[in-house]
Order: sequence, then structure tokens, then C-alpha cells
Amino acid sequence: MESIEIISRGKYFEEFFVGQKILTVARTITESDIVNFAGLSGDYTQIHTDAEFCKGTPIGQRIAHGLLVLSIASGLAIRTGFLEGTVLVFREINEWKFTRPVLIGDTVHVILEVVETKSLPRLGGGLVNITLDVRNQRDETTMKGIWSVLVASKPSQK
Repeated sequence: MESIEIISRGKYFEEFFVGQKILTVARTITESDIVNFAGLSGDYTQIHTDAEFCKGTPIGQRIAHGLLVLSIASGLAIRTGFLEGTVLVFREINEWKFTRPVLIGDTVHVILEVVETKSLPRLGGGLVNITLDVRNQRDETTMKGIWSVLVASKPSQK
């Protein structure tokens, strides 16, 4: 039988460095996203689900749930493959700010930047702090914050 090597796309702790940037693909926020997230989360707040109510608000239309967009940003980040097979634990979300509403039809992408690394040999890896800057199609920041993840070290070569 032929031997097939499976190569992980994930980066090991030692491959991260401060200043490293990763750009995700983009994704358009749909009405279905909002309706499905409302059903999943139970958050049927009018600013998300009532088009008539929203006509009288300062924004004038429905906006996506902040946590929906955060979840989509997480998915976009993971789609890059940089943590695939190497992440040990997603530890924290720090300093998260929602700075601009995301509307139905907006297209978001994420710019990730490594801002800190800390070796934790007793855990078999290290802590990587990554800023996430979620931007819309006009390159405006809609939300941002810092992820803290524990990432595995490279396996020992014996």
C-alpha cells in the first residue's frame, strides 16, 4: 500500500512572529444570516429583525448582530488554515470593540496581526495574541479586538 503523508496547514508556535499579518477572504452578510442567527441565539431584538421599526432609527435599516459578525470573522480567520491542527485552546477575546454597524449586503474581511508570543513549554506550545480588525467593503473597521490562543510547538524530530 502506498504511503500518503498528511500535511497540516496549521502554523506551529515557533512559526509565529510579532508583526506577522494574515488577510482573510471576504464574505457578504445576508438577511438569512441575520434571521438564522436570531433563531440560533434567541436574540430577536428589533434593530436586527424588524425592517419597519428600523426605518425610524438613526441607521434606517436592520443591522447584523455584533456577535454574528464576530462569529463570521472567526470563521473567516479559521478558513485561512493558520491554526488548523495546531491550536490547543482558544483562550480569550480581549478588548473587543464594535465600532461601526454591519448592514445586510455588507462584505467583511479580517486582517489578523500577531502582536505577542510567549513560550509555554510545560504546555507543549505557547500563547499567541492576535489582533483581529474586521473591515467592510469600504475598508472601514467595523469591530476589532485581540484573540489569545495556545498553539502547539513543532513536534520533536527524533
